[in-house]
This record gives sequence, C-alpha cells and structure tokens, in this order.
Amino acid sequence: MKKHHLVAVSGLALALAAACTVAKTPPSVEEKARELHARILTVDTHSDTAMRLVRGDWDIGERHDPELRASGKIDLPRMREGGLDAEFFAAFVGQGPLSPEAYVKAKDSALRAVEAVRKMTEKYASTIGLAVDPAGARRLKKEGKLTAFIGLENGYPIGRDLSLVKVFHDNGVRYITLCHSSDNDICDSSTDRRNPEDKGLSDFGREVVAECNRLGMIVDISHASEKSFYDVLAASKAPIIASHSSARAVCDHPRNLTDDQLRALARNGGVIQICFLGAYVKTSPVVPERDKALKELEAKYGPIREIRDDAVRAKAMAERDAINTQYPLARPTVKDLVDHFDHVKKVVGIDYVGVGTDFDGGGGVVGCDDVSGMIHVTEELVRRGYTDQEIEKIWGGNFFRVFEKVIALSRR
Repeated sequence: MKKHHLVAVSGLALALAAACTVAKTPPSVEEKARELHARILTVDTHSDTAMRLVRGDWDIGERHDPELRASGKIDLPRMREGGLDAEFFAAFVGQGPLSPEAYVKAKDSALRAVEAVRKMTEKYASTIGLAVDPAGARRLKKEGKLTAFIGLENGYPIGRDLSLVKVFHDNGVRYITLCHSSDNDICDSSTDRRNPEDKGLSDFGREVVAECNRLGMIVDISHASEKSFYDVLAASKAPIIASHSSARAVCDHPRNLTDDQLRALARNGGVIQICFLGAYVKTSPVVPERDKALKELEAKYGPIREIRDDAVRAKAMAERDAINTQYPLARPTVKDLVDHFDHVKKVVGIDYVGVGTDFDGGGGVVGCDDVSGMIHVTEELVRRGYTDQEIEKIWGGNFFRVFEKVIALSRR
C-alpha cells in the first residue's frame, strides 16, 4: 500500500511540476505586444483620414479591406485590430495662392474637416470620443473607447489673420503644422525650393508661434525647412514636435530630420514622431524611367495632395498607380521602419521619439501598411529588446509629456 501511495504521490508531484512548467512558458512576441497595448495609451500623431470624412462617401465605422485602395488606411475596427487607442485627425489644406480670397476658402475647408471629425465622434459616441488634452484620452481609454484628437496640417488657412489661431483652438485643434509642401506666410517648406533661398520663419510666423504658446497649441515643424526649424526652436517658449517625420541619416529625404536637428529638438524637450510613408523610411534605388514618368505626372497635375477637384485627383492617382505598376519599387519593411527608432534612440535617447504614421497621406511599409498592422511595430520593438517602459514612451509617453508641458506653460 505504501509503495502504491508513494507512486501516486510522485505522479501527482510530477503532474503539478508539469503544470507549473506550462504556466511559466513565456508569452509569444505577439502576446507580449498585445498585453502591452492593452495597458498603455497608444497614439498616432498624424493621419489624413479627415479628408475621407469630409467627402462623406466612406464610413469610418465599418471595417474596410486593407487590400483595396478605396478602403483607406484607418477605420475604427482596424484601429482596434492594430492596438491603436488615439489618432490625430489632421485637417489638411493644400497650399494655394497667398490672397485674401484664397485664405477664406482655405479656412472654410479646414473648418469643414474639423467639423467632420467632430461629427464622426458624435455618430460613433459609444466607440470614440473627442479629446483636447492627454487627460481626456486617458479617461476614454478607461471607458474602453478610442480617442480622436484634431490637428491642422498647414498654417495656410490662418492666412495673415493671427486671431484664427484661437478660432482653430476653440474648435478643438491642438497642433498646427506650420507649412506643407510649399512656402507660405508663416515659414518656408523643406520641399519648396523654387526660391533657392531658405527664408525660414517670417515675422508673422513668430507671432503665430507666440500665439500657439499662449493658447497651449502645439507647434509642429514637420514639412518645415531647416532654417524654419531652427527659427521655430529659437522663437518657441514651449517644446515642439515633428508630428510625422523620420531620421535623415537612415533615409536621406529633405522631409526627415538630420542628427543635428534631432539633438536640437531633444534640447528643446520636443519629440520626433516617426513617419510610416515608404519614401521617408528607406531610400529606393533610382529607376530613371519611373522618375521621368513621375516628374511628368507632377508637371501635368501638380502635387496630388494639393489637387482640390476630387475627379481630377482620382484621375491623377490612377495614373500614378499605373506608373507604380509599370515600374515597381521594393517597399520598406517594419524592420526598416524600426531602424529609425533605433537611430533616434542612439543619437538622443528614448525620450524623444514617437509614432506619426501619415496614414491616408501615405503608406507603403510591408507589415504595417494600414492601422491594423501597427501591432507589428511593437512586436519588432520587443524582438529588438526594447523594455516595456521604452515601448510605452514611444507609443505615447513622450508625446503626452510634450503635450502636457505645452498646456502647463500656457497657463503661467
């Protein structure tokens, strides 16, 4: 009996040991990433999805097939799939003439986009809420809801009327990207060298920066020229952001920031939000025929994002797609993307980098071509040994630190 009893006890002990061994099996990389996203507040500081909301022929509440161009890059179900809590919907207005009539049209266009975001949060109030500060996003996260923030991409709608900064702030806008692909009354752009002289931030631009500081509006220097960048740093009393830019040392594009700019941004206490647009992630090999065709396309239509007529824009995009099909390029991967996080961490430290996809203004990263793939970025960070605290900083901690500092300084 004793022998049988000992055998039974030994068997039970082995079974318990085996159970403990199973229980201690470490989670997979995906499980680890999902667990992190469940408890941290994640934010993407730039998308152009508001343009789709304005058109009214597309429902952000429905899940769209990521393989179809008409689906766009962001909808509410796919935000859940990708583990994204908060999105900055940018009211984008392409650069136009510097005239009083054009300023009015640009202002009205921007306010329509702002209102479209507001209406979206009202229509899907049980799923997403509108926030104007980090506390609002944290509250919505606790309620199990997504968060919509609003930004203004391109200061062009302000024209030369400083009072409009407050108008946009009063309507829920919390950052202003000072310029876009062309120079405007505020500052010069990184991609507009029709005038080879980089004039930087204008006198009016300095007033805009000061007004943003006064109101608690974040100043965004993505798209700004190098002189504009440094001029803004000198003018601003609050930290600034690059809402959707990457590292130029990794991908040599004028839209990306140099190492010297990264160091200056870190001294300012600001943050660079890494852009997921393929052209800013990895330098593609030169294909002369493709470059020639794209230049001819731009000469024909101008920059596609600045085409106001929907039918003309659709035609230009179809022609661009045909060029891409005829002369395909190797697309960057999530690994290429995370190289930018590695580089910023190496140059200035983990406290100055975040996420700003530019989805619906671009895409092109294999493994994260739309919001549903954003969890894969975290998986790659986990694989590279980033700590939980570092990943939390990347996904929102750093940006929200800047946001809170901007608000606090405005209240002094």
